[in-house]
Amino acid sequence: MNAQIAELSIEDKLRRGVTLKVEGQYNEAERLIREVLTVEPAHARARRELGLVLNFTGEFDQSIEELKQAVELEPSYLEARTDLALAYSMLGYMDEAKAELETVLAIDPSNAAAQRHIVYFQ
Repeated sequence: MNAQIAELSIEDKLRRGVTLKVEGQYNEAERLIREVLTVEPAHARARRELGLVLNFTGEFDQSIEELKQAVELEPSYLEARTDLALAYSMLGYMDEAKAELETVLAIDPSNAAAQRHIVYFQ
């Protein structure tokens, strides 16, 4: 299996890492996503996915850093902004969480996820 994974494209490795994340295999998911980032450090989706994995494993500060990097790489990446807002709120950074959700709604006023979560900050 490892030889097969080594031959995967960057996008295929990321897809496999996301699948492993969804299946709860966080260590293997993190390993694959980090491989993607070794080759392509500015891959915003990989940064977001790594941030989510780190959040699920309790590495909250690292999670926020990865999600912030995803947003910095792609400021209009609304899913990453929403995830960052949720991570902020989990840690009690309510002003930062609200600001991220407001940014999402400024870009996409009909964003369902941001609309659902912003009500907790009003």
